Amino acid sequence: MEDIVATGFRLKNGLVSVLDQQLIPREEVWVECPTLESMVHAIQSLKVRGAPAIGIAASLFVLGESMRGCDVASLLQTVKILRGSRPTAVNLMNYMDRLDRVIGESSAEWKDQLRLEVKAIVEEDFELCERIAEAGVSVVPENPRVLTHCNTGCIATAGRGTALGIVTKLHELGQNVHVYVDETRPLLQGGRLTAWELGKAGIAHTLICDNMAGMLMAHGKVDCVLVGADRIARNGDFANKIGTYSLAVLASYHNVPFYVAAPETTIDRHCPDGNSIPIEERKPEEVRGFSGALGELYWSPDNVATYNPAFDVTPAQLVSGWILDTGVKTRCDWDS
Repeated sequence: MEDIVATGFRLKNGLVSVLDQQLIPREEVWVECPTLESMVHAIQSLKVRGAPAIGIAASLFVLGESMRGCDVASLLQTVKILRGSRPTAVNLMNYMDRLDRVIGESSAEWKDQLRLEVKAIVEEDFELCERIAEAGVSVVPENPRVLTHCNTGCIATAGRGTALGIVTKLHELGQNVHVYVDETRPLLQGGRLTAWELGKAGIAHTLICDNMAGMLMAHGKVDCVLVGADRIARNGDFANKIGTYSLAVLASYHNVPFYVAAPETTIDRHCPDGNSIPIEERKPEEVRGFSGALGELYWSPDNVATYNPAFDVTPAQLVSGWILDTGVKTRCDWDS
């Protein structure tokens, strides 16, 4: 089988490697995931992150295990463990469910079918990123000053990205786009990853602290907000990186368009509203300080109590439009 290679992950000779996103921007290091434990660790420690990237990397690992002769029962258990490795992002669950069905059919050709299914998952993600970008170009103001949160680019997907993919598409079309990059506390995915991607793409950008967004909007310096989503409920409420809800409230108050960019597969039809989305709470050390390519730095008293939800939920009422690979949805498009 041919190798599968993307910006943030790859499968070569049956072995999955991920570009360690915890070390960017100071280092670009590929980490091999030869065992289930190492793959789960890569997902939970955010070496690979971004809802699509997590699901695809896990899918590649399952495929690699089958290539190394893993039996059906063990492979189904692997799928189950990977499916539960992070609770909020629905892409991981969707992809593992697809592989579970293929493996569970127990046909003589299940390995070939699994290979085709994983290849389809990768190709679909690449193509839907392009469609999201095209849809976004149709609604985002021309030559926009865009505010982003977290990272939604090529290292979070198989393709150009979701919200950030719209930005790169605008740049390719010759538009004068400028991006204000929320640093995205507590793990700084905006400051470390989005600024890194925009720099590589040659797109004008300015890094800001999360708590500066309201002032920018008040001074009329933001034309629209573009964010991604890890899960969208049936009514349009959505979960995204913590801090997104605050941006939506600020955008609503300042009459700044607020758009969500995500694939249709991020919609969880079984989830009626945002109250039903499980929210992952992560370890307190992430709030007390930071450990990564920049070394270790802790700025709080030892063992201070923390609250560290990885995501928050933004109500559909605050969203101007959902930019999907199937087109742009408005509020009236959602089920009541």
